[in-house]
Formats: sequence, C-alpha cells, structure tokens
Amino acid sequence: MFDFVHRKKTIVQIILLIAVLPFMFWGVQSYRTEGQASYVAVVEGEEIQRREFEQALRNQHENMRTMLGENFDSAMFDNPEMRLAVLENLIQRKLLLREAVNVGLTVLDSQLAREIQSISAFQDDQQFSYQRYEELLRRQEMTPAMFESRVSAEIMQQQLLEAIAKSAVVSEKVAKNVAYLSEVKREINQVKIEPEQFISQVTPDEASIQSYYDNHQSEFLLPERVRIEYLVLSLDELAQQEDVTTDEIQNYYETHQSEFGQEEERQASHILIAVSETASDEEKAEARAKAEELLSQLEDEPEKFAVLASEYSEDPGSAKLGGDLGFLRRGILVKEFEDTLFEMAPDEIRGPIQTAFGFHIIKLAAIKPSDVIPLEEVSADIERELKRQKAASRFGEIAEDFSNTVYEQSDTLQLAAEQFGLSIKRSEWVDKNTKEPAVIANRNLLQAVFSDDAIIDKRNTEAIEVMPDTFVSARVLEHKPSAIQSLDVVRDQVVARVKQQLATEMAEKEGKEKLAMLQAGEEVALDWGEAKEVSYMQSQGMDVDALRAIFRAEVDKLPAYTGVAGSDGSFNLIRINRTTEPDLSDQARYQAFSGQLKQMLVQEEITSYQTGLRQRYDVKIREESY
Repeated sequence: MFDFVHRKKTIVQIILLIAVLPFMFWGVQSYRTEGQASYVAVVEGEEIQRREFEQALRNQHENMRTMLGENFDSAMFDNPEMRLAVLENLIQRKLLLREAVNVGLTVLDSQLAREIQSISAFQDDQQFSYQRYEELLRRQEMTPAMFESRVSAEIMQQQLLEAIAKSAVVSEKVAKNVAYLSEVKREINQVKIEPEQFISQVTPDEASIQSYYDNHQSEFLLPERVRIEYLVLSLDELAQQEDVTTDEIQNYYETHQSEFGQEEERQASHILIAVSETASDEEKAEARAKAEELLSQLEDEPEKFAVLASEYSEDPGSAKLGGDLGFLRRGILVKEFEDTLFEMAPDEIRGPIQTAFGFHIIKLAAIKPSDVIPLEEVSADIERELKRQKAASRFGEIAEDFSNTVYEQSDTLQLAAEQFGLSIKRSEWVDKNTKEPAVIANRNLLQAVFSDDAIIDKRNTEAIEVMPDTFVSARVLEHKPSAIQSLDVVRDQVVARVKQQLATEMAEKEGKEKLAMLQAGEEVALDWGEAKEVSYMQSQGMDVDALRAIFRAEVDKLPAYTGVAGSDGSFNLIRINRTTEPDLSDQARYQAFSGQLKQMLVQEEITSYQTGLRQRYDVKIREESY
C-alpha cells in the first residue's frame, strides 16, 4: 500500500526543508496586536493559525528567491493575490488530510520508520543515525513526534492523490490522435490586413455615433467616487519617536554578530568513542578509558590523529576523513564540544570530552577569523531596528487605543490626530478600484469608505489594518454617485471607437473577399512574406484561432488557403504550402508522449478533486487577516 513512497522520498525531504527554513526575512521581532485573532482561516472547524500561515509565506518566499535568483522581488509578497494563493495551498493540504482520514487511510509505525530512516539528511555513510536525527530536530526545536506527525500526514495526503492519479486513463486511440495533432506541421505564409489601413477612409455619421453611445453607455460610466480624509497609524512612524542609546546599539552589535558578516569558524577533527547516555557506569568507564588511551598515544605522536581517527572513531561520517569535521561556527555543535573547541589553540588536542554521543578527542586544525562589518557602518541600521522593536512592544496597546478613539469620536478624526500625534491627510477623488496610494487602496478600507455608515451617516471608518503594522481610519468629505457622462463630453472617444469598429469591418470584409478569390483559384497580388513551419506545439507566434484554422483547412490540393479574424481587429490571410506528417512509429517516443498526456490528465483530475473538496467542506477565510 505504501510502495509509492519509496518512489517519492522527496516528500519527507520537503517537509524537513520546510521545518528548517530560516526566519530571516521578517526581522528580529514580529508584532501582532493583542486584539487580533490568531487564525486566518477555519477548515471544517480546524483553525489555520497565523503563525502557520506566516511560516508558509516564509517558505514560499525562500523558494521563490531560490528559483528566481537575481530576478526575485520580495515586493510580490505584498500582493494580496500571492498571499491568498499561499493560504489556499494550506487550506488544500488541510482538506486532503481530513479526507484521507475520513476514507480510512493510515500509516503504520514500521512503514513510517522505514521512510524516515531512508532520508539522507539523517544518515552517516548511508546508514540511519538516530543521533543525527535527534540532533537535527533538536536544533529546529522539533521533537521526533512532531516531525513524524508531519511525515505521516504528508504520506496520507500522497496516498489519496495517488489513488486519484491511478484512476486517470488515456486510451491508445486518444493518445495517438493527440500525438498526431501535436506533432503534425504545416508550412505557411501569411498576410495581415490591418484596420489601420482603412481608418482614413472612415467618416462616421451622426446616427452611427449616437447609436454607439446609446448601446455602450456602460463604457462611459463615471464610477461612484469619494474624497476622504484619513489618519495613518504605523509602527514605522511611531518607531521614529523612540530613543535609543549608544550602549544599546553596542550591545545589539555584540550579541548579533552573525547579522553583520562572517562569524569565526574553526576547523575541527575528532575521534568519537560512542556510548549512550543511558549506558551503565561500567560501559561509560570503559569508553572513557579507551578514549584516554588514545589521547595518551596522541600526546606522544600527535601526527597520527588522522590514522587513529580512521581506525578507532565510531563516527562513520568523519572517520573515513581522518576525523575531519570541516570548518564549524558556534551554534552547530553540542554545547560541551563547542565550548571546548572555541577555547583551544591551533594544533591543540584535548579530551576526553563527554557529550550525549559519547567521549570525544578533539583537535583544532585552523581558525578562520570573523569578518564583521565595523559598528560605525551599521550603527544607523541597528538604531532603526531597536527603535522598531521598542515601538512594537507597545504598538498593540496603541493600536487598540487608536481603534477605540476613532470609534467613540466617530464624527471627527481631529481628536485622534491630536492624541496620537498624527497629521490628517486628504485624498483626491477615489473610486472602489483605486490603486494608489497603497495605504488607501486596501479593499477592506475602500469597502468601509463606500458603506452607508461612512457616506450617509458621516461616521469614521473603523481602524483597518491596510498592511502589516499599519492602521487607517477615514471619513468621507464629499461623495459623488456613479453617473453616465454625456455624449458631448465623450464625443471624441465615441468617434474614435466607431471609426475603429468600421475600419475593422472593412478589414474583415476585404480579407474574406480576397480569401474567396484565392480559394477559387484566382490570382491575387499579395506580399506573403517569409514562410514558416507551425504546429500546435510550435506556434511561431500564431494565436489559437489561427492555428485551428490552419489545421482544419483541407489540404488535398496545395497551396491551400484559409483566413481568420484576429482579436486585434485584423484579418489574417494564410497560405498553406505543405504538410509534414509526424512519425508515430517510434514506440519509445510515443510512450513518452502518452505518459506526458496522462500526467496532464492526472493534474486535471486532481484539480477537479480538490475543487470538489473545497465545495464539500466548510471553509471560512478571515479576509482581513491575510
């Protein structure tokens, strides 16, 4: 039942990757208001916590950074559509797991253990190392139970999707027909008859202008608009009011060296005499004695460290390298090992050092000094970060007071402006689709601004979080309902559109006339341009309608002619010179194509299945939270 997992070991690798991704993109300290709900969505009664959503954002952030490299722009994560896509992915995972449980899928402990043991990250010399497993999870503040639960959930979801995938069947006839259509090629020439050729010949009469205006009045509708005044309460602005001392800057610099360059690294080698923490005193004494004996040999012949490590060390990963662990920095090793290593001088050998893994003899081979940016170059950045941290510590309380004030004094923003030291800003005319400025363009704020409460009752809107750590309250100064602009106002627009419409009709008419002549065998003087070979897989810039016309055309007699109106108003005349039939006798190539076709069908089936799940289960998204 679980054979597919052996073919998809990347499942658990991905989970591990998600678990260890750094939290470096959202600053040192994140703020959440006390009154803000801790969840962003509810799936059939199960909440998706904000911290889970933010972790998913960080994961996607890092994945996109890796994928796009220099083209990566972190601003894309300010886009509500991107954030919603990440949330929808979390929702789908929850739905799949719930459905897997409901249909009775399970993962046996023995099978789960086999899968975890096969993960290369937990192996030494291609053998599972429980010590490595435990240590890696411990560094990420995860317990084995937490990790195993994640792996088990992922396997169950994949089991469910695997069952759907196996239900997708592509018949041989369908596969061959699609393969043929995908690979058959036709050599063509084309001529485009553009509407612009006829614009100068068109003079719309008054009746045409009036008719177009009457039938397209919605195109000339001025949307409902308002002018507003508003207050912006942001963490960044409050941070500017905070005071930071030079001592605080110095202390931050000293305790966050890794943020300002390369930390000191030390090249270490070790010999491990392994013994479990739960071993008896006799076993531990025996291991210590063995380590001390090796240390005694090394005191007389330190140059034999690599030889003795290869022969006696019970750390298989480093033993084959003469005990070499490479360059290490603080925070990677267990405390006892690390404390000793960073006290040593180059070429010094110490031991036995007891850790949870046993007794170590350590040799320091080299030191790579730290290369840290001087304090004076980063002082301003540290000051900004400390100010932000200080402001964040009380921003929740301030935001709540701000929210209460604009609600209780709902007929003015002046009191809130004075209380919080803010300036009242005023906008130009804005509508429900306004994109700028970003602080106003938030959909929740616009919804509040265009509500009856704001327009009719003249109340302040509630304090709305329009972006992380930024709250806005607004009130309407002036309102204009939607209205159709008169023909006199939009006459130039209407005339231009009528001329384009008539020119398009003339281009299509001329194109069809010339096509009929060509198909009748008459000579037509046309500049056909260069020939090119096209197929559904290699369109050479042809749109879908043109490709369909090309491959639907009868080609018993060549050259053959066809034509199609383009979406840009042009008419595309096409001459077909020859057809290149595909070779479907290559069985390996055909099988590969059939496999690709099945993968596409599987994806469609899975997408449809997930859409069905979304409709069957109760899912609620807190739109203001993501």
